[in-house]
Amino acid sequence: MRFRQIEVFHAVYTTGSISAAARALHVSQPSVSKVLHHTQQKLGLELFRLVRGRLVATDEAHALFVEVSEVFNRLTSLQKTVGNLRNLAGGRIRLAVVPSLGLHVAPLAIARFRERYPEVTFEVQTLHYDDLFEALYERTCDIAIAYDAPSHPRMKRRELDTAELMLLFRRDSLPDAGERVPLRRLDGQDMIGLTAGGPVGDLLNRELVRQGITVREVVSNQTFFVAAALTRCGAGMAVVDEFTARASADAEVLHRPLSPPIRYTIQCVYLEDRPPSKAATQFIALFSKILRESRE
Repeated sequence: MRFRQIEVFHAVYTTGSISAAARALHVSQPSVSKVLHHTQQKLGLELFRLVRGRLVATDEAHALFVEVSEVFNRLTSLQKTVGNLRNLAGGRIRLAVVPSLGLHVAPLAIARFRERYPEVTFEVQTLHYDDLFEALYERTCDIAIAYDAPSHPRMKRRELDTAELMLLFRRDSLPDAGERVPLRRLDGQDMIGLTAGGPVGDLLNRELVRQGITVREVVSNQTFFVAAALTRCGAGMAVVDEFTARASADAEVLHRPLSPPIRYTIQCVYLEDRPPSKAATQFIALFSKILRESRE
């Protein structure tokens, strides 16, 4: 099947009619009908039947759609990548960061950078861990900043700093907290859990298993800052990255590092065949400095 045939079949299957598919593709109905008819002839398959005036997909069409959908998504991704390559603009930094760094560190770094270089503009995305690397592959960002980025033959990593996980809790739930909270204090406690914490969340889970500690996960969520908000509202304690902890603390909500410490690295990641521009390289250096300042 050629791409046009895949595109037409996908449109007809998902919209349920020739007319709707034609509108979605911005072409005429006869054009869609012609391509669909030719596709069925070439494949030797009946893909749709007209039943009481409605177009109904056959079993063969259902089976074909599973494969076509994957190919269509990859082709769509390819088109998006080509478009992004065409639209690359000088003096513009396209940055993707994990949400917890988007709370304070990234905005501060961007503001400081633009004070020095007002001609440079930014496009910022806060993305979950797995989505960061898809954004790099599809070239919707130039650089991504994440925690403990995985090794990959197409990606280069630059370590910016190290940090550690923190326990975030309401003052009245742990009134005798010292400078560090032993991880064993969490045994049997009501905790906010992470269902998609990436490698940093995995660090905590491995340490809990290693020490034989069982927590009572009363709420599950997917991001550190939502976990922090739940803690502020009294739903339970949460173990979060230290940037979320510092940004979320107030007179009633405290944060403490754990004992033993659970550390992770903050890294800048980019495609090997597309290293950062001069402006992006300068921004990365400033971002690293802001990280150190925020931790101090």
